Amino acid sequence: MEIKNIATELSTNSYPGRGIILGKSQNGKNAVVAYFIMGRSVNSRNRIFEKNERGGIRTKAFDESKMEDPHLIIYNPVLKLDGKTIVTNGDQTDTIYDFMQEGHCYRHALLTREYEDDAPNYTPRISGVVKENGDYVLSILKSNMGKPQCLRFFFEYPAEAGLGHFLHTYKCDGNPIPSFEGEPTPVAVETNDIDEWTDMIWANLNEDNKVSLFTRFINLETGAEETRIINKNK
Repeated sequence: MEIKNIATELSTNSYPGRGIILGKSQNGKNAVVAYFIMGRSVNSRNRIFEKNERGGIRTKAFDESKMEDPHLIIYNPVLKLDGKTIVTNGDQTDTIYDFMQEGHCYRHALLTREYEDDAPNYTPRISGVVKENGDYVLSILKSNMGKPQCLRFFFEYPAEAGLGHFLHTYKCDGNPIPSFEGEPTPVAVETNDIDEWTDMIWANLNEDNKVSLFTRFINLETGAEETRIINKNK
């Protein structure tokens, strides 16, 4: 597969939905993580990221008076457990966390879940886990070409300096919104600086639809973390 440019992948798609990028910095010293959310409805756009007590982030209503339905909107996108970082687009983050805490793997957890119950979109559930050595896994649970049948796909990657993989919920904008197709997109990670990484992703997300962005660099020698959060709502 061709290694793509992240900025181009984002700037040429007005609505990839929610997205996960996992990989390794150009110098090979850091695992890199990004998770973003976008929204078309008032309810989806009325959100921010904030830190939670389990090493990650939660979504929260920016204006509580405008929150119409917390279902599928409020969840923990990122959690940490035993040196592993779990990143997902829904409450399956907690499912993976609970299963791993009991000694099972992320696959066991996701076999108990399926796409979101938001017909006719059937929004895919996308998930990733970054291991302590930087290797990572990605998964997508999606409908069968728009039919209410769950297909589950799992991808496992060895960490490679300067390379990442990008998985997002939607192929593009539409009505209903078409689900992501194919394997996670290989993308070049051309930086060793978290602020450059963060600014590049945020700048290339569609201005009207972007809502929040989380990024993290994890030093693979020391485990030290740097985290950034950007919220459009302030």
